Amino acid sequence: MASCHQCEGIQEQFGAETAAKEIRRFRKNGAVRSTQVLIEHLEASGVSGLTLLDVGGGIGAIHHALLERGVTTATHVDASPDYLAVARDEAERRRHADRVRFVQGDFVEIAGTIPAADIVTLDRVICCYPDMETLSARAGDHTHRLLGIVIPRDVWWMRAAVKAVNAVKRLQRSAFRVFVHDPRRIDTALRAHDLTAERRARTLAWDIVIYRRTSGCDAV
Repeated sequence: MASCHQCEGIQEQFGAETAAKEIRRFRKNGAVRSTQVLIEHLEASGVSGLTLLDVGGGIGAIHHALLERGVTTATHVDASPDYLAVARDEAERRRHADRVRFVQGDFVEIAGTIPAADIVTLDRVICCYPDMETLSARAGDHTHRLLGIVIPRDVWWMRAAVKAVNAVKRLQRSAFRVFVHDPRRIDTALRAHDLTAERRARTLAWDIVIYRRTSGCDAV
């Protein structure tokens, strides 16, 4: 089970009703734009024959796509049991459930039990975690080749939106909070683990960055 206070909020925020709505939207329209851009840039960087670790994978949009584009196996870690259940059902529907390992928990807390992979993804995950440095370090330690992130743009309208969301959550007595971490600090944390930004893209709300390991494959 997820142990941190924020992860309790994540389980509450991303429950069965939200998961059901998101999978219906995904089946009708595909991945949201920022996720689709992340998938496209990872594919352009080369994914055939590689393994994937999807941290905070939600309904599994990334591994559903990349398993069809040459990724061999995937591990999906998420704090929400409801999202994991929906992702597993979708994997079974797409007939690749036997190639995905589903793990519930706070990745920072259970990272030592999770094998490294060639590709690590954190799609709109860093913004849901208060300790960005530790999360980035754990993720950086776990990738052999590529790491892809989607984070909120550090601009006034996103900061205002996050403040509004957090104000509502406080009124609702929810433990869930959203964070706009300084992208320069995220970049510094990942560069400390021999990862260098290779591709960058942007939507109105999100920055998408693909990092590549610059040293040998020395992840845990």
